[in-house]
Amino acid sequence: MKNKLLIIGASGHGKVVADIALKMNKWKDIAFVDDDESIKSSMGIDVIGNSDDVFNHLDEYEIFVGIGNNVTRQKVHEMLETVGASIPVLIHPNAVVGEQVEIGFGTVVMAGVVINCCTSIGRGCIINTGSTVDHDNKIEDFVHISPGVHLAGTVNVGIGSWLGIGSVVSNNVTISNGCKIGAGAVVVRDTNESGIFVGIPAKKID
Repeated sequence: MKNKLLIIGASGHGKVVADIALKMNKWKDIAFVDDDESIKSSMGIDVIGNSDDVFNHLDEYEIFVGIGNNVTRQKVHEMLETVGASIPVLIHPNAVVGEQVEIGFGTVVMAGVVINCCTSIGRGCIINTGSTVDHDNKIEDFVHISPGVHLAGTVNVGIGSWLGIGSVVSNNVTISNGCKIGAGAVVVRDTNESGIFVGIPAKKID
């Protein structure tokens, strides 16, 4: 493990990522890169360049993508993998992670999260503040589980899906790749296709 961490993105999501990294106390130095040249520092942490400068720091830093948008995060993460970057997992000290839980590189687990046993979480995911993921879930790559989301047991969430704040997924439900689940929605049956799902129970609107 390298003892320096470089976070791509110094805005909202990147700041929360940095806060978790600071609390983990694993790196002697943390820095940002950001394409907004007007941002010189964030949270008192220096911005040392833009995203193109990442390639100059691969030998010295672990690299983490602090970008909230699933599509952009996936693109940048896969580029980092291609060039052989060292990509860590970030887990807030106040998260609870059960036994036999697998978490992929580039995933962040935020404060107050509970992930119960025998769950698999893919690469580049966001498991956001206060969300719960029960037993035997399978969360595919580049998923965003928003704050306050609750997943019951044996839920599958497909690649690149986004579950909006406060949404709930019943047990034994599969959410397809590329779905957007609206805030507060309750998903009680498989989605079967990508799209936007809202309401109680959740129904496809687009």
